[in-house]
Amino acid sequence: MTRVAIIGSGPTGIYTLRGLIASTQPLSITVFEETPDAGKGTPYHPAVNDRTMLANIASIEVPPIDQSLVEWLRSRTSDELQALGVERDAIGDREFYPRVLLGDYFADQFWTLVKRGIAGGHAIDVKASHKISDINLGNADIALKFTRRGGEDGEANFDHVVMATGHDWPEDTEVSPGYFSSPWPASAIKRIGPVEVGVLGTSLSGIDAVVSVATAHGMFLRDQDGTLRYQPATGTDGFHVTMMSRKGLLPEADFYCPMPYEPLVVCTEDTVKRLILEKPDRLLDEVFDLFKQEIVLADPDYAAKIGLGLATIEDVADRYFREREQADPFVWAARNLSEAKANKTTRTTVQWRYAILRMHEVVALAVPHFNESDLKRFQKHFKAVFVDDYATVPHQSVERLLALHNAGKLQVLALSDDYDIQHSMDTSGAVVTRESETMRFAAFIDTTGQHALSASDLPFPSLRRPDALKDAKTRTGDVGRGLFSTRRTGGIDIDDDFRPRVEPNLTNHLYCVSVPCTSCPLSKG
Repeated sequence: MTRVAIIGSGPTGIYTLRGLIASTQPLSITVFEETPDAGKGTPYHPAVNDRTMLANIASIEVPPIDQSLVEWLRSRTSDELQALGVERDAIGDREFYPRVLLGDYFADQFWTLVKRGIAGGHAIDVKASHKISDINLGNADIALKFTRRGGEDGEANFDHVVMATGHDWPEDTEVSPGYFSSPWPASAIKRIGPVEVGVLGTSLSGIDAVVSVATAHGMFLRDQDGTLRYQPATGTDGFHVTMMSRKGLLPEADFYCPMPYEPLVVCTEDTVKRLILEKPDRLLDEVFDLFKQEIVLADPDYAAKIGLGLATIEDVADRYFREREQADPFVWAARNLSEAKANKTTRTTVQWRYAILRMHEVVALAVPHFNESDLKRFQKHFKAVFVDDYATVPHQSVERLLALHNAGKLQVLALSDDYDIQHSMDTSGAVVTRESETMRFAAFIDTTGQHALSASDLPFPSLRRPDALKDAKTRTGDVGRGLFSTRRTGGIDIDDDFRPRVEPNLTNHLYCVSVPCTSCPLSKG
């Protein structure tokens, strides 16, 4: 049998397994998982996440495995649903659930796939509590070294290896007293006392961090009118959180839209692919023109309101964010949440939001083909529009922020571009300086996410050799011969099949789908 290894049993590994067992040729598949609980994945594991942390994807956005998430939930017993904190009447394909609930779903589906694959003639071996310590590319196969929990080492060779290792957080995120480089594991930040807390980042990760700390010092309750309130615990008067980001904006609430996506009219995949071939030297400007045309067609009133017809790449984000920046962030959040809830009830779509959301993946096709100057323009001026529109958050997350603010426990701060954050082993927390203002926080959490890893950052010694993997870089193109720049925006240099580009004498059957190594050009991070 062809020997295939999957490193990691989180969602990426699970969907890989689902594809492999569909093969009519019997395969020998080995799944390596570092934790004892195969199938949950770091983003959804109870050892990493607090039960209050919400997943950033609704049920309808989770591709079905054996069952859809909604089907799986509806097949649970009443006792199981109660343990998961879900009311049967509230199950729906537009709902958001705690991360740990998705962990239970993925684990159940993973083992269902294993059983189905074995019944279909595949040999499947799940090695939980096995940590891969090295990946060595040979001429014809790939050698994996691993360590079992308890200290025993081993080695095995495979024809194909899928590196689905996901995020790689350090074991101890408290890198100095009271300074946390990540909100995970949540158990670490739950130790923060009732003090002044600074949180860098206002995305869902930042919200989850705030809520995790807040629930250690109080609770969220709904009053008779259905409004969510925050009730501080006795002796927690000193607890207060300041969320901060460059613009000081809160993410907007998830908005209703038809799924699967309706087709775009102007900014289509075919048009963008044609521009990649025909207009490589001014690709960004051509794509931006398509973007404007699509918005005008979808929502002419909105386009006129922000003056989109006169917009340039350099000022489009200013026009997009201007009204929000001029408003109080919590007043805007309350108004936006009310609108989003009403639109969900009536199934009303805000067309300009929906148009940007659908163009997200289409514009991403062009990004690897931008020349160096245009890539910088895109990253600095245009990308933020897509990230903001794409990174909306569950309604409950916005409700929690409003509850904390109304209780006097939360504020949001705009740092602008000129700020500095200092922390040391001598004092707890961090000192934040912006312009002439200095703020001291007894605890501080960086929730801006893991940055893209380079080849030299990989935890596998053999892949860090100079003749192994290469960092992503710009390659010059020859338009006449159909060869184009494929500059990527971070991580490892991979081809369109997610295979790292290696020397000719080495096998190219390593597939790198680890998130920090293959950063999407329009990713939230």
